[in-house]
Amino acid sequence: MQTERIIRRKLSDEVLERLLRLISEGNLKPGDAMPSERELMERFGVGRPAIREAMQSLANMGLVSISHGERARVQELTAQSIIRQVDQAAHIMLSRSSDSLEHLKNARIFFERGMAREAAAKARPEDVAKLRAIVTEQRALLGKAEDFIAADMRFHTAIAALSGNPIYLSVSEAMLGWLNAYHTELLLWSGKETLTLSEHTAIVDAIASGDADAAEAAMVKHLQRSSALYGLKG
Repeated sequence: MQTERIIRRKLSDEVLERLLRLISEGNLKPGDAMPSERELMERFGVGRPAIREAMQSLANMGLVSISHGERARVQELTAQSIIRQVDQAAHIMLSRSSDSLEHLKNARIFFERGMAREAAAKARPEDVAKLRAIVTEQRALLGKAEDFIAADMRFHTAIAALSGNPIYLSVSEAMLGWLNAYHTELLLWSGKETLTLSEHTAIVDAIASGDADAAEAAMVKHLQRSSALYGLKG
């Protein structure tokens, strides 16, 4: 007979499982205050350390917010809040490995070529106007490094937003944020900024014409050229 060990779990793990069930089954909804530590101690028959450890685990998952002197509250989970949970770990991983950074750049190209196709299929005249306005704004920011790059990021996230899928938008924001930490001065101080503007204009023109193939090709050309502007800092 095969042995099946019974693993003794920490009390805090048991508390965490029960609290997760309360949240997932809707007994505790976004915006609701969590029961007090004393209430939870009495309800589950455990000490304060087990409650606090379980609550901290919920906070680490983004499921509750904890403020000093106030009751913890259940948070509304969104694609953005979930992805933000891995921000710090992603930055550490990327800072330690050139391979990871290359993988991220390749993933971005794979992702954004699809976003360009989606935008070409779904963009309305007002959406195209918004993209052109961002390019115009970016042109006015030549020589202002941080503002120029911030406008660049808004351009790409605006394209992702045209998909109508909040997960795509959140992924776009996350990847751009991670890459931004490894952006070199090359973009602003070697004349490449005007090339970026012309490439953005070509992308918008293709989206405006509803040509998915042209939009994808313009996006890939832009990203393949600009990917060299990101690198680990020695």
